[in-house]
Amino acid sequence: MRTTTSDVRTRSAKRRSIAALIAAQVLALAPWFSGSAVLPALRAEVVMSDLHATALTSAVQAGFVLGALVSAVLGLADRFEPRRFFMVAALTAALCNAALLWVDPASPWALLLRLATGAAMAGIYPVGMKLAAGWAKGDLGLLVGLLVGALALGSASPHLFKALGGVDWRLTITLTSLSALAAAAVIRLADIGPATAPPRRFVPGAVALVWQDRPLRLVTLGYLGHMWEVYALWAWLAIFLDASFRVHMAAPAAGFWAAIATFAAIGLGAVGCVLAGLAADRIGRTAVTTLALAISGACALLAGFSFGAAPALTILLCLVWGTSAIADSAQFSAATTELSPPDYVGTMLTIQTCAGFSLTLVSIHLLPVLASALGWHLAPAVLAIGPALGIWAMLALRRRPEAVRLAHGRR
Repeated sequence: MRTTTSDVRTRSAKRRSIAALIAAQVLALAPWFSGSAVLPALRAEVVMSDLHATALTSAVQAGFVLGALVSAVLGLADRFEPRRFFMVAALTAALCNAALLWVDPASPWALLLRLATGAAMAGIYPVGMKLAAGWAKGDLGLLVGLLVGALALGSASPHLFKALGGVDWRLTITLTSLSALAAAAVIRLADIGPATAPPRRFVPGAVALVWQDRPLRLVTLGYLGHMWEVYALWAWLAIFLDASFRVHMAAPAAGFWAAIATFAAIGLGAVGCVLAGLAADRIGRTAVTTLALAISGACALLAGFSFGAAPALTILLCLVWGTSAIADSAQFSAATTELSPPDYVGTMLTIQTCAGFSLTLVSIHLLPVLASALGWHLAPAVLAIGPALGIWAMLALRRRPEAVRLAHGRR
C-alpha cells in the first residue's frame, strides 16, 4: 500500500501527541498519592487519628468518584475542548495539593483539599484516555496500556520525591504540586486524534445494562476484583515496607529504602501495562488479564511471609507485585469498549470506573485495620480476594461466544 504524505504526517502527529499525553499524565497525577507518601513524616510531626490518616488517601478516591460522576452527568469532557479541560484540571490539582502547606494536616480542611484533588483527577485520567483512544487504529490495548502506565508512574512519583527530599513532607508536597503545574503546559503539545469519539451524554438508565448484559457484568466483576487490590497496595506499600525494613535497619534508612522500593514497585507497573497491552492485542484480553491477576494474587498471599525477611527478598516480591497488579487495568477498559453498545461506551466506562474507585474506599480503609489487629504477616492476604474474583470472571467470559468481540478473545 502506498504511503502518502498525509499518512506520514498523521503518524508523526500521533507519536508526538501520545508522547506529550503520557508526559502530561505522569506529571499531572503526582498529587494523587502525595498524602500517602508523606504520611509517616506527617504523623511524626502532627497528632492525628488512624481514621484521619487513612482518610488522607481515601478522600482522593472519593473525590475522583464524585468528580467523574459530575463530569459525566454534565458532559464536561464533551462540552469543552479536552486538552483545555485537562489543563484546568491539572491546575486545580496543583493548587489544592499545594494548599496543604497552609492548613493543619489534622484538620477537616486537609480532607476537603484531598477530596478536591481527587475531583480534579477526574478531569485528567479519563480525559487522557479519551485523547489516547482518538489515535487508536488496531492498537487500542497498547495505547490504553500506555496511559495506565503513565498513571502508575505518576502515582509512584511522590515516593521518589519523598526519598530525594528526606523527611521534610513539605518538599514532597511542593514538588508534586509543581509537577501538576508543568502538566498544564505539556498537554498543549498534544493534538486531537482523528478517531476521537463524538460527544455522548451520560445516561443514568444505562446503569442497569452493566449488570443485565452478562459479558459486561463479567468484565466489570473482573475490574472490581482488580481495583480491590491495586489501590490498597499503592496506598499502603510504603508503610508495609517501612515496618518490614525496621527489623533490619534504623528508622531513617528504613524510610528511605521503603520510599525507593515503593517508587520502583509502582513505577514498574508502567512496564507491565505496556507489555500487557502489546500481548492483549495479539493473544487476547481474557488471557492477559487472567495471568496478571494470578500473579498479583499470588504475591498478595506471599507478601505476609516476606514481612521482616531479608529486605532484598521483600523488595523482589513487591517489584513483581507492583508490575502485575496494574498490568491488567487497561485491558478491562478496552474490553468494556469492545463489548458495549457504541452509543453507551462512555456511560459504561463511567459506571465501571466509579464502581471500581468506590470499592477502593473499602479496601484502603480495611487493610490498616487488619494490619493493626492481625499484623502485616496476615493482613495483605485479604487483597487476594480481588484477583480470585477477577480470575473467575475472566475465565467465565473466555468461555462465552461474545469473547470473539474482544481482540483475539478466544485464543
